[in-house]
Amino acid sequence: MPRRTARPARPTVTADSPCPCGLPADYGSCCGRFHSGGATASTAELLMRSRYSAFVVRDEAYLLRTWHPATRPRSVDFDPAMRWSGLEILETTDGSMFHTTGTVTFAARYTHGGEPGALHERSRFERHEGAWVYVDGTFED
Repeated sequence: MPRRTARPARPTVTADSPCPCGLPADYGSCCGRFHSGGATASTAELLMRSRYSAFVVRDEAYLLRTWHPATRPRSVDFDPAMRWSGLEILETTDGSMFHTTGTVTFAARYTHGGEPGALHERSRFERHEGAWVYVDGTFED
């Protein structure tokens, strides 16, 4: 009988869990409301935080929906050995309700196969059809 490759299990995050993005709110009233489609992020930073949380909970649909159509991949490949463990916003430029572009520089901590690490990225965001979307990013040292 052929072996089926199992999709990685989603981490258990409930509406009442602390939000993975690091803001002092529960997931349901913070990033969960964006993931469910109940609200849209009003700033580039909030979109960045919600996308980080989407990686934590492995919400591919949300990640693709909030990716600029010009740079959006066909799918998101979640590494089952990756465990995201914290987000730190280092700098934001523009990206408010009054801007059409913005950048967010962040450090996302993780463990991969039991080894700790951090991803440092400067992400670019634009408004597309009235909503903030992720365009691309460059890795920082």
